[in-house]
Amino acid sequence: MPHELVEKKNNEALNQFIRYVLTAIIASSLDFACLFILTEQFHIYYLASAVPAFLVGLVTSYILNITWVFENRRFNDWWFEFGIFTSIGVVGLFLNEVLIWVFTEHAHFHYLVSKALSVIAVFFWNFIARKSALFH
Repeated sequence: MPHELVEKKNNEALNQFIRYVLTAIIASSLDFACLFILTEQFHIYYLASAVPAFLVGLVTSYILNITWVFENRRFNDWWFEFGIFTSIGVVGLFLNEVLIWVFTEHAHFHYLVSKALSVIAVFFWNFIARKSALFH
């Protein structure tokens, strides 16, 4: 493969990763805001609040991923694609819940600190799984 082509592919991959990071920041910000509002304003238990908050982030992430981050998609059926995207997200939700619980209940971190730590781990899971399963 000519050097220029390799360099172009590397630049495209880096730009894609940067857009994914920005998308994750937006989706995570909405997730955090929902978690905080549901927990603090509506007095919902933090693990229960984490589920709808995560779903808000999931839908935001999907919309931004298909419209801005990943130009080449493997599937034309968006329901099927969203199903896979959501399945990966459900694994991420499970990881998110376990990590928040461990950090909050056992490490005695504030639930928002626990959430921040879990976001980092779930971010890498989501990017790798979604890129390999759904997008080129």
